[in-house]
Amino acid sequence: MATTTSCPSSAIRASCRRRCPSSGRGSSPSLPPHEPRRRHLRPPREDQGPEGSLSIAFLGDKETAKLHDEFLGDPTVTDVITFVGEEHPGEAFAGEICVNIDQARRAAKEHGVTLATELRLYVAHGWLHLSGLRDGNRKESAAMRVGEAVAVSHLDKLGAKLRVRD
Repeated sequence: MATTTSCPSSAIRASCRRRCPSSGRGSSPSLPPHEPRRRHLRPPREDQGPEGSLSIAFLGDKETAKLHDEFLGDPTVTDVITFVGEEHPGEAFAGEICVNIDQARRAAKEHGVTLATELRLYVAHGWLHLSGLRDGNRKESAAMRVGEAVAVSHLDKLGAKLRVRD
């Protein structure tokens, strides 16, 4: 566990469990047959997503469950909790992504991927929530899976590396 950070008490966007095809799990997200795949896999525009600094907190099961209960009324363990940033004079703050590293370790082992791969997926998922994507129903979840695949693909193209020390 890298660090424990108190997340801001501003509006919380989401908390969920997901499966992303880019991490070698599950099937490809279902795309509408009449829409070309390239429309769904285009690079993100510069104006998508919030501006400002981003805080990423790596928490354990206990801390994540506490936040999940405090902000969503659900005391269960979850993988990612995302908080929208608050406006600060002179400094843009995009928000905070709280990642459950214990859950990431379990999921990585279960799905046969590296911890770094699973954590990259969690961070991408949190960023998509900060960008306005939701996953409260099947249609939104399908769009989120596509967004995760695109985000992780772009991170790969950029050569983004995540170093993890166990």
